[in-house]
Amino acid sequence: MKLVPLADRVVLKQVSAEEKTKSGIILTSQSQEKPQQAEVVAVGPGTDEVKMTVQIGDKVVYSKYAGSEVKLDDEEYIIVKQSDILAIVQD
Repeated sequence: MKLVPLADRVVLKQVSAEEKTKSGIILTSQSQEKPQQAEVVAVGPGTDEVKMTVQIGDKVVYSKYAGSEVKLDDEEYIIVKQSDILAIVQD
């Protein structure tokens, strides 16, 4: 199966949470904070008012409480509006 977003929606796949702090402390799964970075896996067509600026494969930072979590084929995704994406991460 495949998720196809409508209008100005974007499907994101979260990057994995850090398991160790910078100082070397190993975190348990309960203390790991969900990362706010994700990879774009699908982009809707946009609307007359909203032109889509993100593309499949972009690494993005999104708003902490944005979107709806969806589980499909044992994979977890987040569906957000493009306006909930705060920035594109460039190398």
